[in-house]
Amino acid sequence: MRFRQKMLLVMVWLLTLSYGVGGVLLIRQNFKSSLAQIKKNHEESYEMILQTVQLVNFIDIQQDFSSISSALDRMNTSESIIGMKLMKGDTVLYQNGDTVSDFTVQSEFESLIFSNNGKNYYEIKGTVKADNQPLQLIVLYDITPVYQAREMQMNTYHQVFFVLIIIGGFTAWITSYLMTKPLANVSRTARALASGDLNARVNPKRHDEIGQLGSDFDNMADQLSDNINELKWTMEHQDQFMGSFAHELKTPMTSIIGYADLLRSQSLTGEEAQEAANYIFSEGKRLEALSLKLLDLLMMKKESIKLIPTDMKQMIENLTLHLQPVYTKKNIMLESRCEPGFCMTEPDLFGSVLTNLIDNARKAIDNGGNIMVLGESIKGYYRIRVVDNGRGMPEEAIKHITEAFYRVDKSRSRAQGGAGLGLTLCKEVINLHDGTIAFASREGNGTCVTVTLKEIIR
Repeated sequence: MRFRQKMLLVMVWLLTLSYGVGGVLLIRQNFKSSLAQIKKNHEESYEMILQTVQLVNFIDIQQDFSSISSALDRMNTSESIIGMKLMKGDTVLYQNGDTVSDFTVQSEFESLIFSNNGKNYYEIKGTVKADNQPLQLIVLYDITPVYQAREMQMNTYHQVFFVLIIIGGFTAWITSYLMTKPLANVSRTARALASGDLNARVNPKRHDEIGQLGSDFDNMADQLSDNINELKWTMEHQDQFMGSFAHELKTPMTSIIGYADLLRSQSLTGEEAQEAANYIFSEGKRLEALSLKLLDLLMMKKESIKLIPTDMKQMIENLTLHLQPVYTKKNIMLESRCEPGFCMTEPDLFGSVLTNLIDNARKAIDNGGNIMVLGESIKGYYRIRVVDNGRGMPEEAIKHITEAFYRVDKSRSRAQGGAGLGLTLCKEVINLHDGTIAFASREGNGTCVTVTLKEIIR
């Protein structure tokens, strides 16, 4: 059974129970009140008749009871009185109508409700003394209208109850439909997501708990969609990585196999053999460097590092001072201008990042140029910029510059000994320092690499 049907049945059952019990109790209470009131009225009427008999008996000294009978005739005018009898012992002194019950009076006043031939009666019996002899007065009242009123109320109640159940059931069905419709929408969206439609959403228009469920479901679907897209991107990136890695291996391996086959199959002069061996050695070193960088990249993603407070001005100035002689020989001017500032770093790793960035700037300069390393403290952060006046990069290349094996100029980078992993390692190291790296470049106007770290107060 569906939840909507269960809700409908529960609502109809509660309506039936509440209205049924409430209506029956109300009619019952109303009947009891009416019956109590009519009994009170009849008892007061009986008391008045009894007092009249006593008064007439007191005045009538002849004791022939004719005055009493006349008085009873005059008082027997109520439509509810259908019988009246006055007895002295077993002798009937007066009778008008019927008394159909038969019960013994144990006290001065007793009453009885009974039914006969489809009618309901209220009979009252009492005693009064006349000439020191007890007289028994019996009055029979018709209380059928009270029971008829209850029967009419019950019939009306049953009709109203039937109509109310129909209207209530229809209202309950509409209510359950409107309440469960958002749940059906959530279910339909879940099936759409399961079938591969990642754009399916609930888009709730309500602000109650069910609407909140729809919003939470959409948030989950958004996160699921992002995770799947990220997984797809990762798989594509992994395929690209494997393709690039295979390509990187192909060129040196082809050269190594070719020169090795040349040494194996032909007689070479000493100089030719030396040249072949040198080429095999250099390509082997290239493969060794590539494998070491890949190992560093894998270890970088798994290991945590210990950061210590580092004087950034001192680190940058010492590094540039150490590299200046090498760059001067290549007709490149390397300078640094730094403001004081302290950051939490792992000095060796971060030093390798700066060295790699400066070396990339050197590779972008063809026939002499300038490299400037700038450090400045800005609003709680320390910003390091490595600026060169080399060849620069196209805008499309900046988007992929930190991807593994990516080279702006593949032939030139390979000739300079690059493996295309340097900036990938730099990005991983900077991520471990909770920092950021950004590139700005224009072809023919050089490149600016910006690294930002959180600064600490000393």
